[in-house]
Amino acid sequence: MSKAVLTPAAASDLPAVEPSARLLSRAAVNARPLALAYRLIALVVIATGIARNAGIVDGAIDPTTFLYYTMVSNLICGGWMLLLSVRTIGDLRRSGSRGTSTPSARWSGAVMMAITVTMLIYLVVLVPTRFDAGDTDIFSLTDNLIHIVTPVLLIVDWLLFVPKGAFRWGDPVLWTLIPYAYLVWAFVYGALGGEFVPGQRYPYPFMDVDALGIPGVTQWVIALSFALIAVGFVFVVLDRALAALARSAAGR
Repeated sequence: MSKAVLTPAAASDLPAVEPSARLLSRAAVNARPLALAYRLIALVVIATGIARNAGIVDGAIDPTTFLYYTMVSNLICGGWMLLLSVRTIGDLRRSGSRGTSTPSARWSGAVMMAITVTMLIYLVVLVPTRFDAGDTDIFSLTDNLIHIVTPVLLIVDWLLFVPKGAFRWGDPVLWTLIPYAYLVWAFVYGALGGEFVPGQRYPYPFMDVDALGIPGVTQWVIALSFALIAVGFVFVVLDRALAALARSAAGR
């Protein structure tokens, strides 16, 4: 009897693998129960950060928090982690415990990049500004959850549970569309009279046209764009390197 030839399967429905490759498949952990446990815990942590930042935990909801990119990106991550959890549960029922469960590896990259923007702007722009202003509440539990913990959770999920080799060289530019969409909305919202807090038409210091002028804001946006795209290319290089290592290991 001739041996059947296995063809590459979709990321969410990987076939049974040889014993030597049971743990890893396409540089991702090939165990849905482990992925589900991680994703459910991550979902709870992300939801906790959102609830604390919005004032839900204290019983005094502040709707203005939902106007900021930080909250928007955390909500995107919460929705994505929920989708990943639901997909993993469905794949567990249909295909068993072996395999990975991701609607789209490239969309995982987009969401990961969207929240990485939050972490980088917080650490590079907001923390120094708040230090200069004498803010002593930097790196509080809530700040850590929404600015650092959630980004790390998304990056780790991609590293561990998302098959590698799907990212394209043009993806880092495409990934900037999410923060750019927010940027456009925020400027339009402020120009139409909207306020993020009373008397403040801009959500972040580097967007303050009144203080920096159009040239100053433009310089900030260009500099941040280059930095974010550079980080995106780091993700692409890592994605391809891990995929190549997985192929090399499978060929031994």
